[in-house]
Amino acid sequence: MEGVAGMKGKQTVRDMVLSMAAIGVVVAGVYVFIPHDDSLDPLGESKDYTVELTTARRAAPYPVAAPEGLPTSWKATSVRYDGASENGTHWHLGYLDSDRQYIAVEQGDGKASKFIAEVSHGARETDRTERIGGSAWQRYEGAKYDALVLRSDTSTTVVTGTASWDRLTRMAEALKTG
Repeated sequence: MEGVAGMKGKQTVRDMVLSMAAIGVVVAGVYVFIPHDDSLDPLGESKDYTVELTTARRAAPYPVAAPEGLPTSWKATSVRYDGASENGTHWHLGYLDSDRQYIAVEQGDGKASKFIAEVSHGARETDRTERIGGSAWQRYEGAKYDALVLRSDTSTTVVTGTASWDRLTRMAEALKTG
């Protein structure tokens, strides 16, 4: 009986190896014969957020900001407007710059300190400000994201992400409402 059990185990391992080899041949064939272009940008085209921006500008109780005149190498990757969050309304527009660093425009009308902490992933206020478009933007620094913050009577605007200060400033300079 032991001989039969030992033979059965060897046969099972052999069958499994043969099955894996067959699957490998199929996968290799699919890879070789299905056309693909590794030079294409995996992100594709920049996301068109015109509809979401128009909707947010109609619905939000504050002037919604979006960039104009950014380089075409910067790609919009995410957009959303939440008109009913527990911390007020929230406009979000995410980008990747030409160095593939993340930059987000976040606007909300809820409690500013909670909103800033949430969207900047806990960045802390510094004593430095940047003069951008005639307004003083407060600098925040964090382990994950840095941020530029502009508070108004109706909302808080945060430009945040992994990008350099120059790129964050460039995004803030590009912001227009209307």
